[in-house]
Amino acid sequence: MRSRLTHFGIVLAIALMSLAPRGLYAQDNRYARENQPHMQAALQHLREAAEELQKADKDKGGHRVQALNLTQQAINHVQAGIQYDNIHRTRGERNYKK
Repeated sequence: MRSRLTHFGIVLAIALMSLAPRGLYAQDNRYARENQPHMQAALQHLREAAEELQKADKDKGGHRVQALNLTQQAINHVQAGIQYDNIHRTRGERNYKK
């Protein structure tokens, strides 16, 4: 019985993933094509900061909301920078510090 439930759970998970929008699960992989550890670390820290700002008390005179908006903009810029580098740089150029 347990193996039957496990099998059903796996099939259900695969079915749900196939119904989800394509970019939902591939989003991070799209930006991780090349090894960019500092950009990836910055992206992770910004996402964690956004989560903490979401959890913070609401009454901050508008500063929490503004910080959350700016953090989301920073996330977008880091993702764009990673994507740009993946498209426009050759493998040899990646070894140079920018």
